[in-house]
Amino acid sequence: MAIHCSRTCLQYLIHLAHDNVDFRLPEIRALLSLRGKPFDQGENFKEKSPFWRLNGLSEEDVNSIMARTVCAKSAFELWGHGRTHIELRTSLLKYPTENMSPFLQKDSTYKINVYTFNKTLEFEDRIKKIDAMEYLSFEGRVNLRNPKHIFCLLEDYGTDPNDIPDEPLYIYFGRWIADGQRELIRSHSVKNRHFIGNTSMDAGLSFIMANHARVKAYDLVYDPFVGTGSLLVACSHFGAYVCGTDIDYNTIHGIGKASRKNQKWRGPDENIRANLRQYGSEKLYVDVLVSDASKPIWRDGVLFDAIITDPPYGIRESTRRTGSQKDSVNSVKPSEDYVGDSHVPVSMAYHLSDIFTDLLNFSAHHLVIGGRLVYWLPIYRPEYCEEMVPLNACLRLVSNCEQTLSSHTSRRLITMEKIKEPEETDALAHLSDPHFSPYQGHNAFREKYFSGISKRTLTGKEETNKMATNGGE
Repeated sequence: MAIHCSRTCLQYLIHLAHDNVDFRLPEIRALLSLRGKPFDQGENFKEKSPFWRLNGLSEEDVNSIMARTVCAKSAFELWGHGRTHIELRTSLLKYPTENMSPFLQKDSTYKINVYTFNKTLEFEDRIKKIDAMEYLSFEGRVNLRNPKHIFCLLEDYGTDPNDIPDEPLYIYFGRWIADGQRELIRSHSVKNRHFIGNTSMDAGLSFIMANHARVKAYDLVYDPFVGTGSLLVACSHFGAYVCGTDIDYNTIHGIGKASRKNQKWRGPDENIRANLRQYGSEKLYVDVLVSDASKPIWRDGVLFDAIITDPPYGIRESTRRTGSQKDSVNSVKPSEDYVGDSHVPVSMAYHLSDIFTDLLNFSAHHLVIGGRLVYWLPIYRPEYCEEMVPLNACLRLVSNCEQTLSSHTSRRLITMEKIKEPEETDALAHLSDPHFSPYQGHNAFREKYFSGISKRTLTGKEETNKMATNGGE
């Protein structure tokens, strides 16, 4: 709006959701980079805080972030802040009048909301806090249903629910600009999705992956372990054309046993295309193919703007690839409900270290420069170190975020960006540099995962036996 043009020294406040905390900073940075803007966090930045102050942005920049983020709840133009209400008042009275005045006119309507983090206030207490801000020269009329401008008082009571202070640790006041896209988590929930599988990706994480990959309209996005297409649904929401492959014939064709409770077989229209149709993005569906990720089927050259995937870990979905009769000693029989052609290729174990090596190598050859690879890396936590993250000379590591699965396992969301085209010397570098060698410990993730469960079960039994021995004390 024209009234924004002459306003100066603006700072913005983002109120973040307190789930998926590790993923928030890479998401906001990725969305800012789509507009060519750096992440300028201001003074005293705390990554785990539910409130971030950002500098050097326009209101259009902030709106572009909020139009996509699922990690942020709301954004505000910050007018004042302080550790106490007295400091807040001093800060607000110093805020430039020319920045405030366009929103305080007599012909405008407004309301003030009170948001608290980690504490619930009674309605009467909220009203008292609003009344205490009478020193601000609001000249318009209060309209609670449909105000022209919304202002917010935000109080931070820390992040420890077991130690909530009587008074807030920090207070902010500002003009509301926009809400984030948290509603997408509900509207795209896999509970309501037409076609799902045992490992369908959570809607919130799918959108986070799409944002980390900087997926945008008219991009071509590929998932080499597509499954039931949850990641394609998220990417198509942002206007990208989507395609994928998977070795599982039944999943790609939407046939065989169902994953839903109280449903034995999949219906006639349970497939990935139907999922995109459900959300109005079928026109962005390119296709999906039955294919082995370890075997090249694509022509040489760059093809994709982003590659986003969740490889199988061997827990609920097997890690397998096609082989030959010579390798049949280690072959795997097709599933009982396989309904494909009579000829079934020999199926072999596909080690996790080989999956990640092939994935990075494929991305180095088929991503555009600046294109991103986003994938999940399963980790046995007691042994984890950063050297376990696979590397490639053509890909720069952008972010590495952890989602804890249990006391001993987690998976890390790895984001990499292509910085150069492959060269013949890269192959030699990969052989000579130990940093590029596949970490073989990934191959034992399944055994370590289940050994951890066994240990917990045994520990539980030992505790039970101990309590029985000690008379239940």
